[in-house]
Amino acid sequence: MSEARSYLELHFRDLEQQRETAELGMWVFLMTELLLFGGLFTAYTVYRSSYPQTFALASHELSAPIGTINTAVLLVSSFGVALSVHGARVNGRKRLLAGLAVALLLGIVFLVLKGYEYHDHYVHHQVPGLDFVWTRPQPEQAQVFFFLYFLMTGVHAVHLIIGIAIVTVLWFQSYRRRYSPEYYTPVEVGGLYWHFVDVIWIFLYPLLYLIR
Repeated sequence: MSEARSYLELHFRDLEQQRETAELGMWVFLMTELLLFGGLFTAYTVYRSSYPQTFALASHELSAPIGTINTAVLLVSSFGVALSVHGARVNGRKRLLAGLAVALLLGIVFLVLKGYEYHDHYVHHQVPGLDFVWTRPQPEQAQVFFFLYFLMTGVHAVHLIIGIAIVTVLWFQSYRRRYSPEYYTPVEVGGLYWHFVDVIWIFLYPLLYLIR
């Protein structure tokens, strides 16, 4: 218990209060992030309503199999994070390390697949502003779709990279036996951020890949 107290900041009464405050702080931060993505979703909705046929055609240029695989990848990674939080709570060190490792590995897999998608769009001249080519009607409207696609998935990818960095730090700290059932607040708070990034993708996937 004395070791747990060493993690208690002076301005908190106990570790429970410190944990609740950290969770509240993360939820407030995630609400501000939701405002960012909410603005992007709103812009996308407005343009999709204005150009429904062109958006549907442009959506077919995306790789639905890769989008589906990436969705499954992030869902499994969220399970890994949940497993790590449970491991920290019950002093299951192997579960904690394994869960974080799974999330880290799958996060990298997601970025690799997304990078392959981006490269494929570049090869086929589907990047707005870089010799964009659209042989079907309304090329300007198609550019709007791809602009929003790269913007929304790019912002999501940046958040995922931050999540990977957080999970990497958590893994090394866990390896050094920093966390215990008495103190696992960083794991829990980091897990909230990871789940948020995954939930954002759950919305992006049907909006971008499944237009019919």
